[in-house]
Amino acid sequence: MRFLKTCFALACMALWSQASFAGDPQWVEIRSPNFSVITDAGAKRGRDVALHFEQMRSVFGTLKPKARLNLPAPLQIVAFRNKKEMRAMAPVFNGKPTEDAGLFQPGDDRSFILLDTSTVSPWSIVFHEYAHLLMNGNGPGRTQPWFEEGFAEYFSSIEVDHKEARVGKIPEDTYRILQQNGMMPVADLFRVHQYSKTYNESGDHRNTFYAESSLVVHYLYDNKLVPKLAEYFDAVFNQKKSVEQAMQQALGMTPDQFDKILGEYLSSGHYGYYSVSTPSGIVEAQFAETPVSAADARAVLADVDAHSPDHRERALGEFEDVLKTDPHNALALRGMGYAYLQQRDFEHARQYFQQAAERDSKDPRVHYYNALLMNRTGGPVDEEKSEAIIKELETAIALDPNLADAYSLLAFAQTFAGDAEEGLATMEKALELAPGNEMYQINLANLYMVNRKVDAAILLLRPLTGSADPEIAERADGALEQAEDFKEQTGPSPQPMEIRAAENIERTDDSAHAPATKIAADGSAAEALPPSAPVRFLTGRLTAVDCSADHQALLSVISGGRSLKLHVGDRQHVVLIGADEFSCAWKNRKVALNYRGRQDGEGDVVSLEIR
Repeated sequence: MRFLKTCFALACMALWSQASFAGDPQWVEIRSPNFSVITDAGAKRGRDVALHFEQMRSVFGTLKPKARLNLPAPLQIVAFRNKKEMRAMAPVFNGKPTEDAGLFQPGDDRSFILLDTSTVSPWSIVFHEYAHLLMNGNGPGRTQPWFEEGFAEYFSSIEVDHKEARVGKIPEDTYRILQQNGMMPVADLFRVHQYSKTYNESGDHRNTFYAESSLVVHYLYDNKLVPKLAEYFDAVFNQKKSVEQAMQQALGMTPDQFDKILGEYLSSGHYGYYSVSTPSGIVEAQFAETPVSAADARAVLADVDAHSPDHRERALGEFEDVLKTDPHNALALRGMGYAYLQQRDFEHARQYFQQAAERDSKDPRVHYYNALLMNRTGGPVDEEKSEAIIKELETAIALDPNLADAYSLLAFAQTFAGDAEEGLATMEKALELAPGNEMYQINLANLYMVNRKVDAAILLLRPLTGSADPEIAERADGALEQAEDFKEQTGPSPQPMEIRAAENIERTDDSAHAPATKIAADGSAAEALPPSAPVRFLTGRLTAVDCSADHQALLSVISGGRSLKLHVGDRQHVVLIGADEFSCAWKNRKVALNYRGRQDGEGDVVSLEIR
């Protein structure tokens, strides 16, 4: 997938000025049964985009009858009229905007597909990006970039006329690119990761990567080898085998043999494809058309920036510009609240969410954000506050039953309100909506632990220790060690767990990024984790405790040959495991800690286990 990667230069930011919209053509929203497209390229072009998405969705459902077609987060499609507008949104790699006619910007509460409609035939790009979304909701688990892009390319080849839809045709560009550039060894193709130059930099290497990934997936489909990929990815990620070993085990051939077979497949020019009847019931003339004000259009584009780690800084100013001309704009009010929430300015976030709710009480995202705000706000979560969080999340889900992140946050709220079984069921629903979300998998493992389903937690965590995301891998490592220790302490058949009321409920920062829940040996769920930097886990030896500051403590810990200084903000209220109360006399004790790193290399203790 093409993720936004680094910040724009100031020159690119200038394209976002309010003046850049002066004299622009009228924006319009085209709403089909399953999609929303806003565009400044004209209603006809917008209808074409919506129609093609509806057709793709229907064909995908026909080919995969058990597939989930509803997305775990709402999708907003933005269709630009020219390359200049698209370039202003382009991701940057090595200081230069990438040359893409279609971009996918993911988000836990909303996703975006951006499209340049001035290209000769943008539909393959449209379908490519949408295929990524469909795969995220139906994926087989962890995969690799070659399969993700090859799958998207395979389904992006859909051709539709008034009689039939054809999917799986190999585009002429694939043959041309591979014949001109040659093919890379399959073993090298399978080793490309998301941050490789091959995957990101424009040029022959990236073109070859996409074309060959597409050819491999076509070959696997044509020869009914796709089911064997589950075994291949299991061998790579779970069994930690090399690409060569995994290919031999799953596909029954060495990389060299696969290279030869794939070369013959390319030379033959013969391939299979699926043909299905053109989806019926999709009537373009029945799509709703609504004018979109320049203010609303700018608010949507600012929302894209607000969901990009690279562009959040400019989003707040963009929302402010909208509100200068339209003070009651509901989209900008909600966006301002979200931008302030990201900056942890909770008071301003609360004010703007309140105004947004007054303007549009049926917006599920406003209710979700309100719950997220209450969950992030410091201080203990009492029964009244807990009920308010749950009510807001239930309202958000009632308005949008597919909002996976609302389920994830609700699961923790229910658990720490005392209903662990209901929280587990809700978290399973979140993962059902977004099976490829690795943070949801960690969250589910945590709730398995709370419900004393230790084996289920271990089974879920082991593959995640090899995640390509370092933060996921680190959290999974820590959680797995805790789960295995807990199993060793309690035996193979622990009794159902009683949940002790905690002073705070679990903090979940974006709920999809919830920190690991610490489970005490007596089976209780630990206190909330304060939101800020990512939670890290370590084991080591506590060498000294400095209690010279009132109510505070400074721990000296040695772990893996390095010495760390870890701060306890309040000795009386820190989460303790394995001890009844905090002691300033601890020395040379084995410990396990969850902590948040500081920029100075020190850290703040979230929980402390004395072993």
